[in-house]
Amino acid sequence: MIERDSVIFGILLGVIVPVLGFVVVEFIFELPTSMGWMAEVSASTAERRFRTLVLIGICWNLIPFNIAKNRRWDQTMRGIVFPTLIYVAAWVYKFGAGLIG
Repeated sequence: MIERDSVIFGILLGVIVPVLGFVVVEFIFELPTSMGWMAEVSASTAERRFRTLVLIGICWNLIPFNIAKNRRWDQTMRGIVFPTLIYVAAWVYKFGAGLIG
């Protein structure tokens, strides 16, 4: 069993939570679209929506980070930061050129 205040636990949270967050947010957007309540995504807005959903998924790491901060799990907070920075760097690498020019 992994100790809750450990870097390994934080890394696991930091890797899994954004993926789950992306899936949840994508489901929230796809459900009204499939029910006809919201317009389908056109080709021109599909990349922007995907970029935003990925960013929101990364931001879901704030939830376990805040929980760890309130419980004073410093090692877990440190572990959450590493994958978050990797996700952010990958996001900037993938979408940065489209934002700048």
